[in-house]
Amino acid sequence: MTDDDTNPTGDSAQLRASLGRYGVWSIALRSEDPDRRDELADAAAELEELGFGTLWLGGSSSVRNAVPIVGATSRVTVGTSIQSIWQHEAADAAREFTELDATHPGRFLLGLGVAHAQNTEQYRRPYSSLVAYLDALDAAGVPAHRRVLAAIGPRSLKLAADRAAGTIPYLVTPEYTAEARRTLGETALLAPEFKVVLETDPSVARGLARTSLAPYLQMPNYTNNFQRLGFTEDDFTAGGSDRLIDALYAWGGDDRVRDRLEEFHTAGADHVAVQVVSDASREDLPRDAWRRLAGLLLPAA
Repeated sequence: MTDDDTNPTGDSAQLRASLGRYGVWSIALRSEDPDRRDELADAAAELEELGFGTLWLGGSSSVRNAVPIVGATSRVTVGTSIQSIWQHEAADAAREFTELDATHPGRFLLGLGVAHAQNTEQYRRPYSSLVAYLDALDAAGVPAHRRVLAAIGPRSLKLAADRAAGTIPYLVTPEYTAEARRTLGETALLAPEFKVVLETDPSVARGLARTSLAPYLQMPNYTNNFQRLGFTEDDFTAGGSDRLIDALYAWGGDDRVRDRLEEFHTAGADHVAVQVVSDASREDLPRDAWRRLAGLLLPAA
């Protein structure tokens, strides 16, 4: 047993350093199309060279999706955001984690969540099911500091602090981040996702954001959290009010986008996973946008 195994504070500091201040969140990076493997490998290698600390495989991703991305890079952290507990048995997740960690030690972070009732017929007693899943991972030897939870509500946040390295909340604001930090305490990881629309025209930017947001407004996990933040049912109509859109998306010129992202760090985030929203297909890799963001956010770039 190493010192880090008995020192949660040391684990936390090491994890923060490995993630960096900013990462990229992308559904396109988790494609299972074998014909795209070279394209994805090249994009992942460039993101690493640009200086992003973590590549988050968006949507319903898995350890298997991470294997080629980890293999195409040498130092960047790769995480799932998220792997659904309903779609992957805990024993399989533990075995795949152990195999990947054996070949690329310390490079992979297992992001887990209960997803949404609309997405699976198995959805029931989500909190208890997640606790049981974590118990199984413990028994299989998956370290708590190498997994994170897609936690949003207060009860789940406390679970993320107690049974994982921390949380990777999705569709949240700096105000939420400040409250989550108070709930988590100082040592747990807080790594929210935030969406960026690189458009300066308000109508165009908000239009793209509304198209992106519309499916999430059908999911109570998110709308309940928005209401805890002070939004009302009126904010959920017609694809989202301007007030809601402007809270959940960064858009505008470079300075405005940078300032919005930095608000999360001021509020207590350790890391921000940046998702580019555009009119391109979800399968497209927004490499020009990633390069632009690297210039804005990463001094070394």
